[in-house]
Amino acid sequence: MRIAVEGCCHGELNKIYETLKFIEEKENLKIDLLLCCGDFQSVRNEADLQCMSCPDKYKSMQNFWEYYSGKETAPLTIFIGGNHEASNYLQELPFGGWVAPNIYYLGYAGVIKYKGIRIGGLTGIFKQQDYSKGHYEIPPYNQGSKRSVYHIRNLEVFRLKQLKKNMDIMMSHDWPNGVVKHGKKDELLRKKPYFREDVENSQLGSLPAWQLLTTLRPRYWFSGHLHVKFAALVDHESNVSSTNQQTKFLALDKCLPQRDFLQVIDVPCQENSSDELYYDEEWLAVLKETDHLTSISHQSFVLPTPGLHERTDFSVTEDKIQEVTKLFGGDLKIPRNFKADSTCLYNPQRHRRHVVVQHRINQQTTDFCLKLGVTD
Repeated sequence: MRIAVEGCCHGELNKIYETLKFIEEKENLKIDLLLCCGDFQSVRNEADLQCMSCPDKYKSMQNFWEYYSGKETAPLTIFIGGNHEASNYLQELPFGGWVAPNIYYLGYAGVIKYKGIRIGGLTGIFKQQDYSKGHYEIPPYNQGSKRSVYHIRNLEVFRLKQLKKNMDIMMSHDWPNGVVKHGKKDELLRKKPYFREDVENSQLGSLPAWQLLTTLRPRYWFSGHLHVKFAALVDHESNVSSTNQQTKFLALDKCLPQRDFLQVIDVPCQENSSDELYYDEEWLAVLKETDHLTSISHQSFVLPTPGLHERTDFSVTEDKIQEVTKLFGGDLKIPRNFKADSTCLYNPQRHRRHVVVQHRINQQTTDFCLKLGVTD
């Protein structure tokens, strides 16, 4: 199947989807799926815009509200969050869910399947000061929590590290730290000379993302954030638990004219497979097995660590996977249960500058947590 990968969206859905149509018509092919690597900006209304961390002069409603309301219809899209998001809306879906018809968010971290391909992602960017905290932020945000809300947490990284089955695709917003050494570094520094100090000091990118890349060893790893195209090939040491000996890394630019913001790749998939998205059973089992580690505290906490805790391995057995599958009645198809909230619809004829930001409960999350038996 053909998968289109896009770097930073910045709310330019119309332009991105128009580009997909142009490629399909020019090349006489069908693109099955779009992956977006963050800064998606799923802004439904003025309140969401108020929750996005960026200078006011750059805040714009863009196009997402048209897809949320049903005015426009999107092709199948999967995305992760970055550091410029309607964080209040994404926080309604910590385990992932539909933000609009055909547009699926992977959550703080998540793994799902499409045509047999395992697709995982990690939302946000790495900042050490918040890494060991819980997800304590809640709208309305102050200036501090508006930023910390999109910082990745060690719990999500810990959960992803428990996965043992082969991973096909992973997405992160910021680059894995160290990946630059596996590509054309000099060419990158000619394009972005101000990266040099961070590259030389091994400070460019996310160390947790690099740990995941070398642990999960996906076939592909896609990122955005730095607004430049960069490819790398990471060779892995032999490991009998994984058949993936290399990871192809690709970072892409943001959606602007004459920029490398989108690329189409061919990925082998299951023949005659459904066009629906499916939960990944191993990921579901890991979520359930680690539910007791969930924290909403702003205090740092220590995850299970060798020498400090009796149990440190939370990878799951086939029995655990079967137990979780039974909770879903053997049907892991992700339900098409998106419902637009009528109170969140945007009226472009009456744009409001001053709005009240409210924390909302999303029924998708409620249903998912009840079925899996995890903390909502």
